[in-house]
Amino acid sequence: CNTIPVVDLSKALAHDRIVIVQQILKASQEFGFFQVVNHGVPENLVTDTMNVFKEFFELPAEDKAGIYSEDLKRPCRLYTSSSNYDHENVHLWRDNLRHPCHPLEDCIKIWPQKPTRYREIVATYSIEAKKLGLRILELLSEGLGLGSGFFGDKLSESLEMYMDFKSSRMGNGLVWSLCIMHLWLT
Repeated sequence: CNTIPVVDLSKALAHDRIVIVQQILKASQEFGFFQVVNHGVPENLVTDTMNVFKEFFELPAEDKAGIYSEDLKRPCRLYTSSSNYDHENVHLWRDNLRHPCHPLEDCIKIWPQKPTRYREIVATYSIEAKKLGLRILELLSEGLGLGSGFFGDKLSESLEMYMDFKSSRMGNGLVWSLCIMHLWLT
């Protein structure tokens, strides 16, 4: 497979649901992951979230110093490059901000306080991303023959979410950014 499989969640209604479930299963088995489009997360929220992450990385170093840490056990941390930096043949210099998102009411307390709108926007995005994750897991459980509602309320209790935001300046002046939401079942 030369391209990342794309799953259009808008088609997961009524008669197309089985087709989407099969696409998710196939992508998971053959590729290991997939891209989701028409997922229901408002585009303006996605844009606001990416903008607030950009604002965070553009803050002066002294505003970010309090959360900078190489300690892998620290739940909310800003760090540079990768933990495997000393063993990499080619280095990709990047800044990473990582923090948990669930349970939101506990985790939000350790998130960055600047920019001032960070917590509000990222909290709203985290809620929407969690809904999306639960929806995808529901489709996956159906495809595995576990049936709709298999996980019930236990799924949201055992779901761990981490937000990773990576930003890098390349030698040619280009800047790239990536926001990844990790979902785990514990």
